[in-house]
Amino acid sequence: MMKLQPRILELLNKRGIRTEEEIKEFLSDKPQKTYDPFLLLNMEAGVDFILSSIEENERICIYGDYDADGITSTSVLMEVLSKLTKNLTYYIPSRFEEGYGLNCEALKKIKANGVDLVITVDCGSVSCAEVEYAKEIGLKILVTDHHTITDKQADCLVINPMQPGCPYPFKHLAGVGVAFKLAQALAAETGLPKSVVNRTLDLVGIGTIGDIVPLVDENRTLAKYGIRAINVSQRLGLVKLMEGVSLDKGAVSSENISYIIVPHLNASGRMENAGIAAGLMMGNDQEKVSQGVNKLIACNTERKKIQSDTFEICKSLVEERYKDDYFLVLDLEDAHEGITGIVAGKIKETYNKPAVIVTPTGEDCLKGTGRSIEGVNIYDLLKENDSLFERFGGHAAACGFTMKRQNLSTLRENLNRSMERLLKENPALFNQRRKADMILSAADVNLELIEEMKLLEPFGCDNPQPLVQVSLVPEALRRMGTNGQYTKFNGRLDDGRELQCVIFKDASEYDEILQRNQKISIIGTLGCQSWNGRQYMQITVLGAEE
Repeated sequence: MMKLQPRILELLNKRGIRTEEEIKEFLSDKPQKTYDPFLLLNMEAGVDFILSSIEENERICIYGDYDADGITSTSVLMEVLSKLTKNLTYYIPSRFEEGYGLNCEALKKIKANGVDLVITVDCGSVSCAEVEYAKEIGLKILVTDHHTITDKQADCLVINPMQPGCPYPFKHLAGVGVAFKLAQALAAETGLPKSVVNRTLDLVGIGTIGDIVPLVDENRTLAKYGIRAINVSQRLGLVKLMEGVSLDKGAVSSENISYIIVPHLNASGRMENAGIAAGLMMGNDQEKVSQGVNKLIACNTERKKIQSDTFEICKSLVEERYKDDYFLVLDLEDAHEGITGIVAGKIKETYNKPAVIVTPTGEDCLKGTGRSIEGVNIYDLLKENDSLFERFGGHAAACGFTMKRQNLSTLRENLNRSMERLLKENPALFNQRRKADMILSAADVNLELIEEMKLLEPFGCDNPQPLVQVSLVPEALRRMGTNGQYTKFNGRLDDGRELQCVIFKDASEYDEILQRNQKISIIGTLGCQSWNGRQYMQITVLGAEE
C-alpha cells in the first residue's frame, strides 16, 4: 500500500475506513466493491418477466423521472434493452402537468400506444393505486426504484434495495444504480457482452453523483468508473454537451458533474420537458444533438435567471414578514415550479432555518416544496401534520406536498410550534458551527497533503471534501467579483509562509475581523491553484473567528 501522510490516515479513520484492505479499496482507481445483481430481491423474477415479454414480442415502455437520475436510468435501460428488442419506448412525465412518479393518465396513454409491459425506473415503489389501475387496463408492470418505503408497497414485482426483506448488501444505490444492476442481470442471463452494459457507465456516474446518494461502498465504485467513462465517452450527446459548456473531455471531475453537467440535464425537466435531455443522452443524429445541447444551455440560463429573481423575492418576504419565524413557510403567488426546490434550499442556507415554498396549483390548492437544516427532520415534522395534506412525501432533508389553501396558516403555526419544541431541546440548533475534519499546524499545510487529499475523491454525500482549520494572520485584503462581493487575502502562517485565502459566500460579514491584522482561525477547503507554471496553495474560507 502507498505511504500516506498521518493526517490522511487519521481522516480516513474518522470516516470509518480503517483496515489496510479498506484503505486500499477506498483509494484505488479500480475499486472492486460491487455485488451480484441477483442478490436484489425479485431480480431473478424481474429478469424472467422481461425476457418472457421480449420472447412474446410485447411492447415495453421504460417509465422514468424528470431529474438527472431518472433521465440517466431511462437511458441505461433503453440502451441495453435495445440490444434484445426493438419493440421499445420510454415515457417521462411532465413536472408541471403530471408531477413525480406514476400517474393513471400517463398509463392510459401508454396502453393506448400499444404497450404491454411498463418498467419503472427511479419511481413506483409506493404507487399502489396507479399499479392497480395499470393491471386493470391490462398493463404488466415491474417497478425498479431506490426510494425509502414507509407506507404500503405497490402490489407488483418491485426491485428496490430499500424494500423490506431485500438482502442486497448495499442499500443506497441511486435509481440509475438499480437500473444498472438490472442491466447487468439481463446481460448475464442472455449472454450479452459485458461491454454493452459497461458502455452505460458514463450515464451511471452522472445519475449517481447527481442524485446526492452516499458516495461510499458500491456507489463509490460506480462513481469512479463513471467519471472515467465520461472522460473517454463516445456518447454523442454527452460529448457535445461537454463541448457546449466548455468542459475538457479527459479532465472532467465529480465537481464538474455536480455543478455543470447535472444542472443542465435537470434544467430541461425544470423549465420545459425532460425528454430534451433524455433524447440528448440517447441521440445519434448530429443535427438533433446540436439542437438539444443548445436547448439545454438555454434552459439552464433561463433557470438561473428565474431562480435568482425568485430568491430575491423570497428574501424580501422573509425580511418583511417572517424574520422571527423558526420555520419559514413562504407563500408565493407566482413562482416557477421548476426552481422552487432550489430556492427553498438557498433560503434554508441563508437563514439556517427549515424553509418551505408554496405556490398555487389547481382548484384552490397549493403545491409545496421544502428543504431542512441539519438536526431537523422535515419529513417527521410534516408527518405530524399529514391530515392537512392531499399528498405528501419526502425524507429528512427535503419534502414535497399538495394541500388546500385554507390549511396554510394552520401548517405555518404548527411547524413553528414544533420548531420551538426542538429549540428548547437543543438551543444551539440554529447556531451549529462548522466542525473541521483536521486541525492543521503550519507544518501540515503543504502541497503533498493537498495531493493526497485528492485520492479521497469523488467527494459527495457521506464523503464530503475535508474541512481543515488553520491559524494565520490576514494581510493584503482585496475585493473581487463584478460587484466586489468576494474577498481575497494572504494568510501569514506561523512559520512565515503565505497561504492564499478566498471567501466567496457572505464575504462582507468577515470584514471586521480580517481588517484587524490579528491572528484568526479559519475553516475551509484546501486546494491547489496554478499560475504562470507555478503551483500555490489556496484555502476557500467557509468560516473565520478570532
